[in-house]
Amino acid sequence: MDPVNSVLIANCGGFWGDDPTAARRQVEGGHVDYLVMDYLAEITMAILQKQRTKDPDAGYAKDFLLQLRDVLKPAMERGITIISNAGGVNPRGCAGAVETLAEELGVADLVRVALVLGDNLFEDLDQLLASGEHLTHLETGRPLADVRSEVLSANVYLGSAPIVKALQMGANVIVAGRVTDTSVTLAPMIHRFGWAADDWDRLAAGIVAGHIIECGTQCTGGNFTDWHTVTDFTDIGYPLVEAHSDGSFVVTKHPGTGGLVTVNTVREQLLYEMGSPRYLSPDCTALFDSVQLAQDGQDRVGVTGVRGEAPPERLKVAISYSSGYRAVGRMLVSGPDVLRKAEKAAEIFWQAAGGVGSYDQVATQFIGWDASHPPLASDEPGEVLMQVAVRDMDRAKIERSFAPTVVGRMLGSVPGFTMPGDQGRPRASEVVGHWPALIDRARVTSWVALGDRVEEVPTAVAGASSDPGPRVVDAKDSRSELGGPEPSDLDGPSAVVLAGVDMVTVPLIRLCIARSGDKGDTANIGVIGRTPAIYWWMVEHLTVEMVKQHFKDICQGEVERFKVANLSALNFLLHESLGGGGTLSLRFDAQGKTYAQYLLAMKVEVPVAVLASVE
Repeated sequence: MDPVNSVLIANCGGFWGDDPTAARRQVEGGHVDYLVMDYLAEITMAILQKQRTKDPDAGYAKDFLLQLRDVLKPAMERGITIISNAGGVNPRGCAGAVETLAEELGVADLVRVALVLGDNLFEDLDQLLASGEHLTHLETGRPLADVRSEVLSANVYLGSAPIVKALQMGANVIVAGRVTDTSVTLAPMIHRFGWAADDWDRLAAGIVAGHIIECGTQCTGGNFTDWHTVTDFTDIGYPLVEAHSDGSFVVTKHPGTGGLVTVNTVREQLLYEMGSPRYLSPDCTALFDSVQLAQDGQDRVGVTGVRGEAPPERLKVAISYSSGYRAVGRMLVSGPDVLRKAEKAAEIFWQAAGGVGSYDQVATQFIGWDASHPPLASDEPGEVLMQVAVRDMDRAKIERSFAPTVVGRMLGSVPGFTMPGDQGRPRASEVVGHWPALIDRARVTSWVALGDRVEEVPTAVAGASSDPGPRVVDAKDSRSELGGPEPSDLDGPSAVVLAGVDMVTVPLIRLCIARSGDKGDTANIGVIGRTPAIYWWMVEHLTVEMVKQHFKDICQGEVERFKVANLSALNFLLHESLGGGGTLSLRFDAQGKTYAQYLLAMKVEVPVAVLASVE
């Protein structure tokens, strides 16, 4: 690599709770310039706020300190800069803990900790509401005023600008709160290469790079549809980005580590938690339908061609609010006739607990049968773990009527009925809801503190524009407008592919790979054709109606579809499909992690020529 025109960025964490050895393995595995970590999923902010409510000194990802204990000294000695959003809802507390650790490890003279501030809007909420910022819920349309008295925190998503400022000030450990997942990767590129604030294409390339590596090993073989092709999950390598000044970059991992980096592992991650191909961020709008991928050697994928546009005028705000209480209990029901017995056990339980209508929300799921999605099999299992869950604003009601019944009906129910040995009477826990909203970026200012020096960083961006909405291209549009190959360029006889002769029925996984994710109460499923011929079959036949029907027992809202022809992909958004999402949901799979696999199990009828294109 050219040390002047390139930079090596290593991710070592995709969520709070990720492998605590990742940072050490990235530092010991070979040369890196930056070590970046993303801790803040939307659900994580709510959890951290619950912790801080109980303990004012809490509210940040303490796993960050565990990782730093392993790497802070060698990183400082090797000139590696560390960037993280581990500050959560208490970045000051996190930065203070880092400085204390540096003293303990004897490297305080080497560590320059910068603190990114400005994302916390909680103290300004009433003023903002009075000024006309209604902070309307992005999914339900409700104004924040409806739950203002229950609000616990409010944090705006900051972009890369304050991180870049911290780097310019000489920081080598940067602690932020709610910055975007991609900004911790984009900022080092801007700092190293001096990209202009309106160099939309290069900024968009940095956004794409950050999105690919923000979830750690999800781009190096983890959660990969074709998991059987990953020969070694031991010591799975975390991702590296070799970025260049022209905006091109390579996704790779340290030699000798487990996992796999291919065009398909990267394609799956690109579609993770994606909505429209117009990916909005505070820094710019990255056009995911412009990304070009190519295998660049073993465990190396080159990324080029990324295009960008100006960012939106409004920034996203993550608000948490108190939303009552919930409790969960589990009981094992065994065969024979297990499903009929489980249904009777559930009936007995809810009658004893006061009836399903006595609570704001209830759920009954049979783990091993239909807990994450409708059944795949026709033959019932030998046993199921029955999960009952409840949410209500009245904690006393849950503890009085629901909790005692989970254990209390054990001897008065169906035969073959038991429960986990470590489960006692369920306890009601506070529910912290997530409220996504938008705010005018002109109302937001961030700061960077490094020692006694404090620098203001405005969030206004020249050229910011109102969001024109997703670039939806429907089946009536010409294929050339989709940015992908023309039918005449397909491998195989396109006329036969489109004519639909000689049909065969196969599970969708024979034709596609896929990954699913979540944003609030909306799940996304990115489906990728294994060949160009399969993609064009998908465009014509993998419809919104088909997906809606497949998820009819899960998806209560509309289904949207977006074409991403450059990745041979369709991205589906399933609205109202996660039971409220995050901490509000009573579903076993509250984040849609299993939805892609369920869709890939769907049987479809395709032309033999389409199947032949992959086999």
